[in-house]
Amino acid sequence: MKLVAGLGNVGRKYEQTRHNIGFMVVDALSQTLQCSFRMGKGAYSIASGTYKGETLHLLKPLTYMNRSGLAVSQAMRYYDLTPQDCLIIYDDIHLPLGELRLRGKGSAGGHNGISSIIQALQTPEFPRLRVGIGQPEHQALTDYVLAPFSKTEQAELPQIIQVSQDAVFHYVEYGLEKTMSLFNRQHLTTSE
Repeated sequence: MKLVAGLGNVGRKYEQTRHNIGFMVVDALSQTLQCSFRMGKGAYSIASGTYKGETLHLLKPLTYMNRSGLAVSQAMRYYDLTPQDCLIIYDDIHLPLGELRLRGKGSAGGHNGISSIIQALQTPEFPRLRVGIGQPEHQALTDYVLAPFSKTEQAELPQIIQVSQDAVFHYVEYGLEKTMSLFNRQHLTTSE
């Protein structure tokens, strides 16, 4: 059993923003697994499906990004999971648009959602999939991550989401090391 949490902010105004790439990936996973989100037993929505015999609980925190740790820790307790049973998917401004980076542990790297999870779980040792969204050129960081993807970026999103989904499925089937060697630093976009 695995918990796959996509980070993002709830609400219509955030749906297509860069900060919500984690939500977009778990939404795609739920469609592929043909399972629907429902209210969980905490501050999260959950969809449960099966892939290659493994139960996957797809989670979207309802706490907004900066309090994601509350939702993840509640779900972990409810499903009796350890940090190693979790995979957190989130946006990363330190990676170019479309680049993926899977790791088994690490720091928050300035990401408030990951910082909240590290604090709630009292460990930085949990797998995470970082999805590159690029850096702002002439925009404040907060404005950039809370803004919708540009039209050029939107054209790249289906491929980015698909390959992110493929990485999750590969991770579930083959584990961390094999998935890291196959997907890390794979550049998925054609834009500069």
